[in-house]
Amino acid sequence: MNPSSVGREQIAAVLPVIRPYVRRTPVVEVDGRDFGLTGVTLVLKLELVQQAGSFKARGAFANLLLRKVPAAGVVAASGGNHGVAVAHAARELKVPARIYLPRISNEAKVQRIRASGAELVVVGERYDDALSASEEWARSSGALRVHAFDQDETLMGAGTLGLELEEQATALDAVLVPVGGGGLIGGIAAWFGDRSRIVGVEPELAPTLSRALEAGRPVDAPAGGIAADSLAPRCVGERNFSIARRYVKQVVLVTDDSIAHAQRALWSTLRVAAEPGGAAALAALLSGQFRAREGSRIAVVISGGNTSAVSFG
Repeated sequence: MNPSSVGREQIAAVLPVIRPYVRRTPVVEVDGRDFGLTGVTLVLKLELVQQAGSFKARGAFANLLLRKVPAAGVVAASGGNHGVAVAHAARELKVPARIYLPRISNEAKVQRIRASGAELVVVGERYDDALSASEEWARSSGALRVHAFDQDETLMGAGTLGLELEEQATALDAVLVPVGGGGLIGGIAAWFGDRSRIVGVEPELAPTLSRALEAGRPVDAPAGGIAADSLAPRCVGERNFSIARRYVKQVVLVTDDSIAHAQRALWSTLRVAAEPGGAAALAALLSGQFRAREGSRIAVVISGGNTSAVSFG
């Protein structure tokens, strides 16, 4: 495996580098009773209002600003949000970008990439199909690979969300983080270490980190479900797995129905339109898969909003 050496020092150093290009996203503190939960306070980190609509902008800018970009530009594979973020960062920094997406990608994300001016290639059914095609292009063109989760710069960028959250909210008993390839939870866990309970939340139909922790190494897992365009690579990343194995205290699985319920709850309660992957962490609480003790303060990362509010009714 290729373990990551990313920690608090690296994350703190990258934040001023990317700060001119990313937003300090807001935190909303609400009584759990607003969501039908008693005895807890929810601290929602609204990363869906980030540049390009998700936390992925942090890692995209970290890659493009910390690594040398060749004349051929950058290439990325994505279920959607990472592609949107890399396309946005490339436009801002005026470098060429080619983005590979699978056919399952949400149309809202496809349109955002097209609007950015990046070259878009839609290929295959799942993220891994797009990843293979992007790697072939990188080898033939010399473009810089910008990996969605298994890259130290990506982890550093994601870790800045944890840094911000700790500045914005004190005395957190747990931080609930959605998991796909593991870049977000890897970065957040690298920042918090053992100072807060880091809990991963995965769709039942895409248990990448759960399977890896059971096996003691990254292994292939099912890759389906309502959040497949953001939380369903085939395998968790090696770099972030080394961090998760050390610091992530618990991983819970949630159903597609509970994710959809969490989306509706965010919309009806706060008028927050999260995509399925963005609502997954809240689904763990609302479904009872994660049970918070009385009087606790639970941070919930709402990681993305590249969807349409129309479907919420």
